[in-house]
Amino acid sequence: MHHLEAISPVDGRYRKHTEPLADIFSEKGLIRNRVKVEGEYLLSLSEHPQIGTREFSGEEKDLIRRLYDVSTEDAGVVNAIEVKGHGNIKATNHDVKAVEYFMKEKLRGTSLEDSLEWIHFALTSEDVNNLAYGLMLSDGVGEVVLPSVEELYETIEGLAKQYKDIPMLARTHGQPASPTTFGKEFKVFASRLRRQLDQLGAYEILVKLNGATGNYDAHHVAYPQVDWIEFTRDFVERFNDGRKVRLKPNFVTTQIEPHDTYAELFDNLRRLNTVLIGFDQDMWRYISDDWIKQKPVEGEVGSSTMPHKVNPIDFENSEGNLGLANVLFGYFSSKLPVSRLQRDLSDSTVERNFGVALGHSLIGYKSAQKGLSKIAVNEQKVVEELENHPEIISEAIQTVLRRERAEMPYERLKELTRGRKPTMDNFRIFIDGLDVSQKVKEELSQISPTNYTGIARLLVESQ
Repeated sequence: MHHLEAISPVDGRYRKHTEPLADIFSEKGLIRNRVKVEGEYLLSLSEHPQIGTREFSGEEKDLIRRLYDVSTEDAGVVNAIEVKGHGNIKATNHDVKAVEYFMKEKLRGTSLEDSLEWIHFALTSEDVNNLAYGLMLSDGVGEVVLPSVEELYETIEGLAKQYKDIPMLARTHGQPASPTTFGKEFKVFASRLRRQLDQLGAYEILVKLNGATGNYDAHHVAYPQVDWIEFTRDFVERFNDGRKVRLKPNFVTTQIEPHDTYAELFDNLRRLNTVLIGFDQDMWRYISDDWIKQKPVEGEVGSSTMPHKVNPIDFENSEGNLGLANVLFGYFSSKLPVSRLQRDLSDSTVERNFGVALGHSLIGYKSAQKGLSKIAVNEQKVVEELENHPEIISEAIQTVLRRERAEMPYERLKELTRGRKPTMDNFRIFIDGLDVSQKVKEELSQISPTNYTGIARLLVESQ
């Protein structure tokens, strides 16, 4: 299929952004992880002294692990076994059983032929699936999503430091408010992103290996002397080496691991995306107000009819994709922790869309990053806008007057400014007429819209 024929833009228009996730969350990626789980389980059985399979040689272990390198042709064979049959194998109509038969077929005729029935020993398909999806989420979030957001965080943090001294008019309720700095406003988003990233970086996904209804029934009836809880701990730990997002065994489940940690993970990602949607919208507004300039790209067209346009398309694209991702994450979080009795299959098709949600997220991160690579603060415009709103220093003046125990300072400043358009001359006249010391009058006279920014610089540097 050509990418122009794809139904989803994740696999079509935006394939260049989502390619790393395709290798993880495609059907081929799912098959590869299922093979890996089955293979490592077989190896774990062979290494346990109380389980009846024989110990494998180093060459035999390598033979099993070479199966993990699933080619597109291999994935096609697994799919054929499931859907229509392959060779002497009849169609299973069961994707995990198809993986088991594929592995047996691959190892038939080798020295491991005497151990083929140990593949999938005592397991239910969900033992394999939940571990496979746990690995996929660990890889997708830890190795693709987190680095992309970290890069975006570093860019925003860098802009915070770059513009920490550039004063700007704040707006609360859309109206002029006490000044801030561009750097401080970038820092707000950087700080919020850092918190979500830190939570994601310390995340653990619960997985299970306890059989058809969660009690190790088949495991225990075959080998009652084996400590299957300890076996599971050791088995899951095999996968954690070097992982940012780790796996952890859940011992109290039904046939399926309840997916609560999936929901928590997706809620974490949704919060992160929501922070960035707010950032995209603020950037859009700053560009609209000409407080931020965009560098035009040679050959790029902003409008099919208006030649002058340089649109904030990257931030708009980011906002749209992050919004789509959040709709999916929200559904995942509400759907997946609910399963009828000991198991229903409605989670299966939902899980196959994890890569879609992460794909939209990744597109959103990369679009925001691209947008930030083309911007610069329009310092002249920002200062002009500040100076055009001298009323914003009324807070400063009335606060100092409260300190000096002046009579009704708030009300006097309200009469001077609310619903009016005062000038700096109006403020100078007001200050001259105050019944305060000359020192206080001089102090008040030094306050201007461009220097009334509190400790914004310190907040950028120290937090």
